[in-house]
Amino acid sequence: MEDDLLQKTIGEAARTAREGLGLTQAQVAQKAGMSAQVYGRIERGGMMPSVPSLRRMAGALGISPAVLLEMSPREVPATDKDLSPETRKVVGLLRTWPEPKVAVGRELLLVIDAVPMAGG
Repeated sequence: MEDDLLQKTIGEAARTAREGLGLTQAQVAQKAGMSAQVYGRIERGGMMPSVPSLRRMAGALGISPAVLLEMSPREVPATDKDLSPETRKVVGLLRTWPEPKVAVGRELLLVIDAVPMAGG
């Protein structure tokens, strides 16, 4: 695969995965440890990420680096596709949290879940 085509493939696959998670470019960039401008250039196919950056991007997107390297956007696993847009946003936010913060959030959700809803 030529470098230009590979850059575009990586960028399109990253965009598809990010949008499927309901995340912004800035959120993925922060989690991947890069600037939003650099991440945006990668998504647009204007820049080839280094191998460490590719691994961090894949981790931030919750996918294998192989997905970014080998698959077209149509082959990227549809992540959380059956969830409502609002739920996808919450899941996307949770994916950016460190484990201790997720644990606290889980406990909070369990407390909220135990409270009966009016009319429900």
